[in-house]
This record gives sequence, C-alpha cells and structure tokens, in this order.
Amino acid sequence: MPATVHVRELTVDDLDDAWELNCLAFGSDPQQRHPRTRVDVPGMTRYGAFDDNGRLVGKAVDLHHDQWWGGQAVPAADVGGVAVAPEARGRGAARAMLTALLRGANERGAALSALYPTVAAPYRACGWEAAGVLRTLDLATAALPRHRPDPRLTVRAGTPADLPAVTALYERVSRNRNGMLTRRGELFDVSAADGGLPGDALTLIEDGGDLVGYASWERGRGYDANSVLTVDEALAVTPEAARELVGVLGSWASVAPTLRLCLLDGDAVSTHLPLESAREHQRNLWMHRPVDVARAVAARGWPAHARGAVDFALADPLAEWNTGTWRLTVADGAAELTRVGVEPDLHLNVRGFALLYAGAARAQAVAEAGLLHATGVRPDALDLLGAGGPAQMLDYF
Repeated sequence: MPATVHVRELTVDDLDDAWELNCLAFGSDPQQRHPRTRVDVPGMTRYGAFDDNGRLVGKAVDLHHDQWWGGQAVPAADVGGVAVAPEARGRGAARAMLTALLRGANERGAALSALYPTVAAPYRACGWEAAGVLRTLDLATAALPRHRPDPRLTVRAGTPADLPAVTALYERVSRNRNGMLTRRGELFDVSAADGGLPGDALTLIEDGGDLVGYASWERGRGYDANSVLTVDEALAVTPEAARELVGVLGSWASVAPTLRLCLLDGDAVSTHLPLESAREHQRNLWMHRPVDVARAVAARGWPAHARGAVDFALADPLAEWNTGTWRLTVADGAAELTRVGVEPDLHLNVRGFALLYAGAARAQAVAEAGLLHATGVRPDALDLLGAGGPAQMLDYF
C-alpha cells in the first residue's frame, strides 16, 4: 500500500464499493442493504480515500445536521460511517478524509462537528475531543412508581398524522439544551417522507388537545423474565405528563420486566424514575470539535448574564483557518471572536476549545490535561468560553 491516498467526494458509481467496505469494517449483513446506500442522499456528503490504483480504501460521511446551542440552530458537520480497509490503516487515510471533510464543511458554512467513535485516538489526533456519553439504562419495570391516571389528561396511541406535533414537542424540549440535534433539514425530511412511526408504537399524552408528552417504543419478543420494553424516546413538558408517561410504562411490568431507555439529564421524565436502581446497558461516547471557531461562537446563543472578554491563541493543525490569536467578547446574550495582533498569555489546543465550548470541562481541568497553557496567569478567564454548557446528545448517528 503506497503511503499516499487521494481523497474526493464519492459518486453513485462508488457506492457499491463503499457498501462492501462498510460491511467489512462494521460486520454488516451484506443482504441487509438500505436503499439509501445505493443513491445520492440530500443532506450528506460522502468522502472516499483511494490508493494509487484507484481502489477505495476509506470512507467517511458528513451529515448536514444543525445543533441547538443557547436556543439557536448552529449548522454542523456531524461525522458517521468512517471506515478504513485493514491494509490502509495507520497510513493516513482517515486523517486525509477528515481533513477534506472539515474543509468541505467549512466551505458550506458548518460551524461544529460531533461524532461517535469506535476508538477515540484517531479522532483526538484530528482535533475532536470526548465531550459526553449517550447512556442507555435498564430499569426494573416493577420499580416504577405507581400512578393513578390523571382524568385531566388524555392518553392515546399515536399515528403518523401525529408526528408533526411530536416533532414540535421534541423541539420545545431540545432547543433549550446545548448540543441536541434540531432534526431539521434534508436528512430528516427524507426520514419523514417514509411515513412510518419511529418505533413499533407511539404513546401520546394530551392536555386539552395539546400534546404535552410522548414515548416511542418497541415491544420486543416474549413475556417472560427476559422480555424488554425498549423506549426509544420519552419526553414531557409538564410534571403531570411525565408522571402519566411513567405510569403507562410501568403498566408493562407483568409482561416486560425490564424497561430500556435513553434519558436526558434532569428532564421531566427522569425526575420521576428510580434512577438509583438503574443499570447501564450501553454507553456511546461522543466527541466534539469546531469546524469554524468564529462561526461557532457567533451562531450560538449565550447566557444573558455572561459578560467579559479574553484573548487566547488557538492551534488547529487540520483546520488552519482556526489557527491564530483571538479575542472572545461576550455580552447581552451574544458573542464574537475577532483576530487580534497581541501576544496572549493563554494558548489553547483545538481539543481544549471543544471541551470548553461544550461545557465538558473548566479551564483549569483543560490546563491540567495539557490542552491549555497559561503563561504567568491562571487559565480561569477561558471559562467564559464554556458559559453555555454542558452539552448533551439524544440522537445516535
């Protein structure tokens, strides 16, 4: 295998080879090929790495998502489907693809990027840093608190016609958190066009005709001690709706002893669950990095109480447009980064920027990790960059 690879966007003619590489890397069943892997899909850009003989040896996908930050939708280049042929590993294929992906994402206006790694080290080498974990928990269904149905609320099964209202409630919850996908854009338009429910079934909680809570779930098989009810999502915007949802889920105790679900920290549903008895079924680490630091700062919302300014130098080897000396100014719910010609006391690695921006660590901890160097001053001034955190994610991609 030559030491160099050639990266370009994939065409439809490359997609059969990309599918074969995907099956090899992830152990996918070649017979279970999704129709979207055969055609161009709006809302994503596919990249491939090729050797000197024109053989596809790597693939990566830029997902054109938006993420909520401080109530504002920030354009993102979330990364999925990264695979490298075994003969090409360790030879720079992944780095070359991610460099091209970042450049293309910057050109189309993306500000941020998130991904779920199978191994963190190669992405750290390219500027992403671990910022959170998506946890799937198991609870004993019988341990859920008993609840007498609230006569003021309506509980009913949802249909595809209810999905716009479900999307609106999801947005009502997610837009007030950082890092959550907006579920807007071409990729989600394609999914909505499929016309089906997100799981086996959908349970809705209504108050006076208004949707105030929902749970999408999959029944699974059997009704013995091994039976599991998998809740893909359970969200509510009132405590009454949350209690009603928990009551509905608890009613499965006799035939589904285990409840499996992903939760948001401190949301309405979580506050009614016996989390002390939960067991972690699965954990998916997610990583974050800026695509364009100036855009990432300007596009998001900032806490109204946050105010201040700090100068710092930033190093970003893969995205050279981010490298340089910057002044962060935050006031009145907005912020900006401007280039300055001073010699700052604070020198920040792009991975440290990711940690601070996502609210995953404070500046002192980032300095202790070697991702921030302070000359003659304490690093605390850069806590201003993390004024809006912490970030969370609920979608796996």
